[in-house]
Amino acid sequence: MRRLRWVVAAGLLVAVGGCAQFSYLGQSVGGHLRLMSAAEPVDKVLSRQDLAPALREQLALSQRIRDFATRELHLPDNNSYRRYADLHRTAAVWNVIAAPELSLKAKTWCYPVMGCVAYRGYFDHEAANAYAQALRQEEQLEVMVGPVPAYSTLGWSNWFGGDPLLNTFIDYPEGELARMMFHELAHQVAYASDDTTFNESFATAVERIGAERWLSANGSAQAREVYERGNRRRLQFRALTDGYREKLKAVYDAADSDEAKRAAKARTMAALREDYARLKTDEWGGYAGYDGWFARANNASFALLSAYGELVPAFEALFEREGQDWPRFYAEAKRLARLPKAERRRELADGPVAASK
Repeated sequence: MRRLRWVVAAGLLVAVGGCAQFSYLGQSVGGHLRLMSAAEPVDKVLSRQDLAPALREQLALSQRIRDFATRELHLPDNNSYRRYADLHRTAAVWNVIAAPELSLKAKTWCYPVMGCVAYRGYFDHEAANAYAQALRQEEQLEVMVGPVPAYSTLGWSNWFGGDPLLNTFIDYPEGELARMMFHELAHQVAYASDDTTFNESFATAVERIGAERWLSANGSAQAREVYERGNRRRLQFRALTDGYREKLKAVYDAADSDEAKRAAKARTMAALREDYARLKTDEWGGYAGYDGWFARANNASFALLSAYGELVPAFEALFEREGQDWPRFYAEAKRLARLPKAERRRELADGPVAASK
């Protein structure tokens, strides 16, 4: 999935005790610093005479999007996405996500400052795969390893130049590039240290609303068409997978034996892939961009999808309740992020007045 990411702010601080944890945070700090040192100001990159025309165009576009983010969406006005780095690899990091065989509850890892999150990121693909294999063997978990095109440091890197643009996503179509940048900047606005679903759903709501506004104001007819086509597929993908996530949850919550649950799970996953094949043929004209996800789909995959979409409608409703006023919306998101998790969820779903009754 495009929207996997790893927040590394904790790795920039003092590592907590334990050799394994120290080693892990050590690779996170080293990997992040190497990434930051590879970044150069966009203006400097654009001044090169031998710069590829396609990259020149995308970098210039990114700066217009960045200006729009601050001017129109009231996202942070700082150094993030004013520099560019070519990492000479296809992902910024690789995330490991894990869940039990008969549950959609993701395993969590806890770190200083950022709290507990439902993923563990590695700058080295082989290291991510090795850790994933250990989880399968030692904890009998279902695991996915996903490439992460970008991640946020929650603003902690602004003193060191800010989160940079990367080769891993700079060539995205205009609407998708805007979504990516708005999403990552949103993580600098509001963040709850114990609630991955809150954080990712908030950023996803910002990216959706922001991308539509960018394209409406600035996008060409072709850019809008490309975005709308991709967004239709994205919504159909979410509708299909949301439905099957509920079916799997019903299987796992049933008062059946583990053997019966495994059989029902196998039937459900087979039906999912059959429905996807029909969707791909009947609606998408053979578009294969989601083939990999469905081929590898497991409980970890579904657990991650929940984090990125579950609360998006609630945030979109909150944006409307705040009169589509970005500063008011952000202020309310920040207030919610400071609440205990259960209270936060009640207020987000019902509004502060209704939740207090």
